[in-house]
Amino acid sequence: MRALIVDDDEFSLDMLQNAMDALGYDVMTARNGREALQCVRDHPVRLVITDWEMPEMAGDEFCRQVRREDVDGYVYVIILTGRDHPEQKIIGLEAGADDLLTKPFNPAELTVRLKVAERILALETRDVALFALAKLAESRDPETGAHLERVQSYARLLTQTLATRPRYGRLITNEYVRLIYQTSPLHDIGKVGIPDAILLKPGKLDAEEFAIMKTHTALGAATLSAALDRFPSAGFLQLGRDIALTHHERFNGQGYPRGLAGENIPLCGRIVAVADVYDALTSKRVYKEAIPHPEARQIILSESGEHFDPEVVAAFVASEGEFLKIYARLANEAEEHPARLASKRKVA
Repeated sequence: MRALIVDDDEFSLDMLQNAMDALGYDVMTARNGREALQCVRDHPVRLVITDWEMPEMAGDEFCRQVRREDVDGYVYVIILTGRDHPEQKIIGLEAGADDLLTKPFNPAELTVRLKVAERILALETRDVALFALAKLAESRDPETGAHLERVQSYARLLTQTLATRPRYGRLITNEYVRLIYQTSPLHDIGKVGIPDAILLKPGKLDAEEFAIMKTHTALGAATLSAALDRFPSAGFLQLGRDIALTHHERFNGQGYPRGLAGENIPLCGRIVAVADVYDALTSKRVYKEAIPHPEARQIILSESGEHFDPEVVAAFVASEGEFLKIYARLANEAEEHPARLASKRKVA
């Protein structure tokens, strides 16, 4: 596993590196928080041990920045501190640290803490399973190759931006942001239950066919509800179920499947609605060209209060520069499914 050690004290840095080399970690080092943040951006780092007191960026602020980054996979952060005070522990945990260790550290205790970190990171196999399940649905109804990746990144960005607004600051936790990222790819999982004759039909669906197509929301929610009933401790499935069920609801109550309106629509559904539609607008399909960002932006704005929650639209506007960066990073050519002759349709 690749690990990053961050400390401006060479002696502490050497001690940590020697200890972790002996445990078999692939170790990188950084001397301050800004350098460390760039390492996280540039390399697939899974574990970070950082000092608290550092020049340029302290350990708690580094941790906050890591949680805001659009990186693949979870980064487990342990903060080293010379102050064994409950208040500092609270600050560190609120900043997004997973663990705190008092300096000077005990090598045996460090080893135990690292084993805990490895167990936590092993749970990311859950994320792999979720994404594989979402890709299974996409294999029957393919988008451009990075549709799921873009939607989950857009959804996370919107959620992070909402968290900076007074109305949602205390409601949206780091864990909620992480769960939005993990479960948003399940939004169309119910399409595995839609007949090919409808799912892949060229041309416009008639009223009866469209009614069947719309059932993918309830089908997806029912599938995830069944899994939740069997594994009630898997609370993340509840968010996935709510997203699958409500991402086609409209803020004005004219959506489906339940015609929910306003804040009766779960926040996760309101967030994914914007992420999903934006990606549909700006992605190339065999039957249409991609719409440029300014035009897609105008459509999103025009639907504020109608299709979309105005608060989520405001978050979109505030973060549109990052939307463009995500699109550029994940942009790719549209690819046809080998067995598919008809064009992909996006259900509005």
